[in-house]
Amino acid sequence: MTEQLFQTDSYLKEFEAQVLASDLDQKAVALDRTAFYPGGGGQPNDVGWLQVGDRWLAVTKVKRQGDHVWHWLDGEPPQPGAALAGRIDWDYRYKLMRTHSALHVLCGVVWRDYGALVTGGNMLPLEGRMDFEFETLQGELVREIEEKVNAEIEKGREVRVRILPRADAFQIPDLIRTKINLLPESITQVRTVEIVGLDLQADGGTHVANTREVGYVQVVDYKSKGRINKRIRIRLDE
Repeated sequence: MTEQLFQTDSYLKEFEAQVLASDLDQKAVALDRTAFYPGGGGQPNDVGWLQVGDRWLAVTKVKRQGDHVWHWLDGEPPQPGAALAGRIDWDYRYKLMRTHSALHVLCGVVWRDYGALVTGGNMLPLEGRMDFEFETLQGELVREIEEKVNAEIEKGREVRVRILPRADAFQIPDLIRTKINLLPESITQVRTVEIVGLDLQADGGTHVANTREVGYVQVVDYKSKGRINKRIRIRLDE
């Protein structure tokens, strides 16, 4: 099983690990521990580098498969048992952290003030979109939401991460903000992300520690995806 270091420390940039398995055809390795986020929940996987001896291999893709996190490389992968060092592309990761936290602020505001459930979402560095079951969304309301989101960010709310037994986690009201509960029964430990005083939900991605790190958020577009479903697109300042 791969120890997923990013789950408890989103700011970890470098780490040491050992190769558990190697796939020469795929040019991929599974590690005993990693700081690379393997993607999921609308957040892309991390990229970066693995150092094996004096070789630096670019990590081009990361994916969770069963109990292992696999890393695809731009060169010949090391053999099982090899020791190595990992370094994530921090600029790319941090932009995604800011974006993911911005989307949680958006989700928190829309849920608190309008009671709308999330029906989908996706992100790239410094831009993202979120879909809501929000029939009454109109242009004037979008500007109001943008103002409220930035007001919450400016409050400097702490962002806390916890890992709870499934039974304990599901005692939390409204923990699942998506219209469909995407957590399979096989998941016995639930990771929660709380923006203190605003939002608390199950989430597996990486986040900033304080909302002020997000910076200014602009709603750049909104559109109808049907009678009920509405999409909001945001962009963050560099």
